[in-house]
Amino acid sequence: MDLQKHAQTDAPRTSELRASDADRDRVADMLREALAEGRLTADEHAERVEGVLSAKTVGELDVFVRDLPAAHRERPAAAPAPNRPTAGAIPPEPDENVVAVFSSAVRKGRWRSGRRIHAYAVFGSVEIDLSEAVFEYQQVVIKAFSVFGSVEVRVPENVSLRGTGGGVLGNFEVHTLDSDEPEAPVVYVDGWAVLGNVEARPKRGKVVADLLDRVHRRVEKGLRKHL
Repeated sequence: MDLQKHAQTDAPRTSELRASDADRDRVADMLREALAEGRLTADEHAERVEGVLSAKTVGELDVFVRDLPAAHRERPAAAPAPNRPTAGAIPPEPDENVVAVFSSAVRKGRWRSGRRIHAYAVFGSVEIDLSEAVFEYQQVVIKAFSVFGSVEVRVPENVSLRGTGGGVLGNFEVHTLDSDEPEAPVVYVDGWAVLGNVEARPKRGKVVADLLDRVHRRVEKGLRKHL
């Protein structure tokens, strides 16, 4: 019981969490709406938007809209990524094959991910690390087949991750992940593990930098329009 109380005490309040670009964009939209409705003057709007740009936490952002009706409306939950790719979005043939037979094969670092990647591990190991990859497409399919071997897939924290597959005297495990950004890539890991292992999960602390840059540019453009 004491440990539980201690854990609850140490947990940060929502207002103390670091603000994201999506949080700033949401608050800027509320301010723009309030200006259009006549709830804020042009000077008040400009002053608050300037504060939004420099806010560091969710609590600091809330200060600028706490007296506006829009801040007290229930926000709809973000739609989860689809369980399967969009029909026709993924080619039938792989853009790249990663093969390890009595050996190991690694794809990691700054590399461009295709729409379809096939990974084969036969008495070997394959590592596909997308944590620093350049996503040229929003949907990526990785077909993983492991026979007396292992296939490990690592993705950034700000993408969505889905998986469909199974194991025959082996292990097939995909840690489902949902991104808060509708523009985030979706990685689908499919396949089979026969007396082997297939695992896909997020790599903590890694994010898609290109996605953050796109969101940040969109927020800055929107805020300049509000000024």
